[in-house]
Amino acid sequence: MRFFSDNAAAVCPEAMAAISAANRLDTAYDGDALSARLSGAFSELFETEVEALWVATGTAANSLALAALCPSYGSIICHRDAHIQNDECGAPEFYTGGAKLLLGDGEGAKLSPETVDGLIGSIRKDVHQVQPAALSITNATEYGLVYTPDEVAALGELCRSRGLGFHMDGARFANAVARLGCSPADLTWRAGVDALSFGFVKNGGMSAEVLVFFGGEHRQASLYRRKRAGHLLSKGRFMAAQVLAMLEGDVWLRNARAANDSAARLASAAGDRLVLPVEANEVFLKVSPDEAEALRSQGFDFYDWGVGEARLVTSWDSDPAHVEALATAIEAL
Repeated sequence: MRFFSDNAAAVCPEAMAAISAANRLDTAYDGDALSARLSGAFSELFETEVEALWVATGTAANSLALAALCPSYGSIICHRDAHIQNDECGAPEFYTGGAKLLLGDGEGAKLSPETVDGLIGSIRKDVHQVQPAALSITNATEYGLVYTPDEVAALGELCRSRGLGFHMDGARFANAVARLGCSPADLTWRAGVDALSFGFVKNGGMSAEVLVFFGGEHRQASLYRRKRAGHLLSKGRFMAAQVLAMLEGDVWLRNARAANDSAARLASAAGDRLVLPVEANEVFLKVSPDEAEALRSQGFDFYDWGVGEARLVTSWDSDPAHVEALATAIEAL
């Protein structure tokens, strides 16, 4: 009974069927009919004209986005627990050609405008210090908290006033939208976001993520960067196929709601063991080493998270019986 990562979830049936249907002769790279539909499909979803590029990993999506928004001599503001800081092996610095990450703090891996403004204000305006060029936030965050449209808009306004590019790491963007019940547009470009890494792998995709630019000025350079980075796959139609299938009929939202609902059930069992509120599909619990071992002895798999904490992650295909069994086991601790 595995609750350690939504990356390990199965591919959803709609995505798998679309991949199979794409297994036919077509133009190579991104010149196929399915890839040609991508920007239009995402433009419809976001209610504005966007440019959408498929890539194979979230690391590539984040790093390509940041390379478009930040020069090699600039810095990118992010939370010190951000994925781009702790889990991407320096890829943002590599893709940007050496940009620096400027780290801020905030509960649950969220940044506030005050924190961001303070970081900017700490940098002297001279050539001896790296100047901030972009802000990157994660929604839902690495601790499962969700930025609301108003919170994103406050950061977006700060970015505009300070001349920063604004990137959103949306590895669990679907979970955030499902939680809020808002329009994807309200959580992104209407709130000032310039680029979004739209995650699909954690939500039922096989191997595709999408880099969305709200505005066309970054597309051409990003096409070259994607190729140079080794992410222009020769059979790109399989990438586009799974993404389009998950957009049709809001499969991406259905999957995210299922994962969120499973996490909510675990949260209801946890009570005052919760480290943070559960707003998406991650649950952080206070458990002793003995309690963690007791859960594992019953067949539950999860990550230890620091000292005295555990992280439980649900997915679109979490077995309701397994979720209920874990909830019961948590209640019995």
